[in-house]
Amino acid sequence: MDAFAASVVLGLSAKKARHVIVPSLYFGFFQAFMPMIGYFGGVFFADEIQDLDHWIAFILLVIIGIFMIKGGFSKEKIEHCSDKSSFKHFGILALAVATSIDAMAVGITFAFFEVNIYKAALIIGAITFFISAYGVITGRKFGAKFKSKAEFTGGFILIAIGIKIILEHLFF
Repeated sequence: MDAFAASVVLGLSAKKARHVIVPSLYFGFFQAFMPMIGYFGGVFFADEIQDLDHWIAFILLVIIGIFMIKGGFSKEKIEHCSDKSSFKHFGILALAVATSIDAMAVGITFAFFEVNIYKAALIIGAITFFISAYGVITGRKFGAKFKSKAEFTGGFILIAIGIKIILEHLFF
């Protein structure tokens, strides 16, 4: 669901078809890859991962959210995705990692229950790919209506996701 929300945010400034595919590939890949990391290596590092994962996700989401809010205040019109847009590969990579870090814990759980990790990762990745594509398409529809306010709103949504992650790990 975090990947879907982040995809909607990315879709707010999406203009081209590749802007649907690229984030979907990133989110699908990392949602599939992180459980594998947890499955194969996380058992050895479980305590360290669980102590830091929510803080890393929070920091990445807040930083990206702040940059998007700053972009929302920019007087330039959002006519197309430029090199400074949210579609820069590093930004998408950071979002994909931030929204999939908790999946390592799932991988650790899979190891204890002797789940076929390859099959599970393929299913997780495929579902995330399609949900993310739908999220970007949904965001594109709203972005076309709200134009410059879209990045500003998207930044707040990413910060809210970061706060949600922190609250879940600290209090629940």
